Amino acid sequence: MHILVCGGAGYIGSHMVKMLVGEGYEVTTFDNLSTGHAWAVHGGRLVVGDLLDEAGLRQLFAAQSFDAVMHFSAKSLVGESVRQPAQYYRNNVVGTLNLLDAMRAAGVKRFVFSSSAATFGNPVADRIDESHPQQPINPYGETKLMVEHVLRDYAVAYGLHSVSLRYFNAAGADPDAALGEEHDPETHLIPNVLKAVLDPGRGLKIFGSDYPTPDGTCVRDYIHVHDLCRAHLQALHFMDREPGAHGFNLGNGRGFSILEIIRAAEQVTGTSIPFEWQPRRAGDPPVLVADATLARTALAWQPAFGNIQQILETAWAWHRKPAAGR
Repeated sequence: MHILVCGGAGYIGSHMVKMLVGEGYEVTTFDNLSTGHAWAVHGGRLVVGDLLDEAGLRQLFAAQSFDAVMHFSAKSLVGESVRQPAQYYRNNVVGTLNLLDAMRAAGVKRFVFSSSAATFGNPVADRIDESHPQQPINPYGETKLMVEHVLRDYAVAYGLHSVSLRYFNAAGADPDAALGEEHDPETHLIPNVLKAVLDPGRGLKIFGSDYPTPDGTCVRDYIHVHDLCRAHLQALHFMDREPGAHGFNLGNGRGFSILEIIRAAEQVTGTSIPFEWQPRRAGDPPVLVADATLARTALAWQPAFGNIQQILETAWAWHRKPAAGR
């Protein structure tokens, strides 16, 4: 099978490309390299292009036949989406519509979509399963939910088969430390915690100390990037036997607060990690924890990295590597 991976030079997408190549798939990465890195594409072919370029998409699908598409390309910063919603709707929604139209014209019928727990908004249950109301509280979450709605309609009208995978907090690095999380600027908690160890002068900021949680900081469900990628592979097999549009939540089912992550990172690194408090960021729910029972049963998916220590250890191994060659 030949898989097109849109956003395959980014954090999760590059891990997906590496896994697909390792499993014997033919892979083409399509990425505009605005936040991704060419060095992160381990195997297959890299095509530099943008989903907002309809002519470029037509050329891509005319030049090569694909069996399925995995879509990781998106702007994904919650705070930025609140400040600049136009960019998010244009990039995440219009870009995806362009991709889906190019797939339709080429007769490609299978699509795995990188969605988000941000589609749920503020939780009304301790664990969020697929029946939980989807009521986003920021434009980023709205864009992901809009695409999920589009996929349901495209399944009915055009026979497009899709699986939307709603990540909770992606974390960690490739177990062999060949890939890891490398954003500029970096906004995710775990890499910022570890970078504060490697460069004490950079400082660590924690946004919000007054959330309605046990220690006042946000609680999140952290899922290893390798486990997320494995779920994408399982989704390909799932579509072989289940047509239509489907959505699954992906998480470990346990939440950790920001302060708990910092304490766990101190154990992994053997270093005390100072930080400074900052006001809350707009659009951040207090708690997001997954109930991934449906993914475990329907996709036959089981996370291999079940505790936060394992996840932090893989990330720490990556961040300690010299940056040269990245």
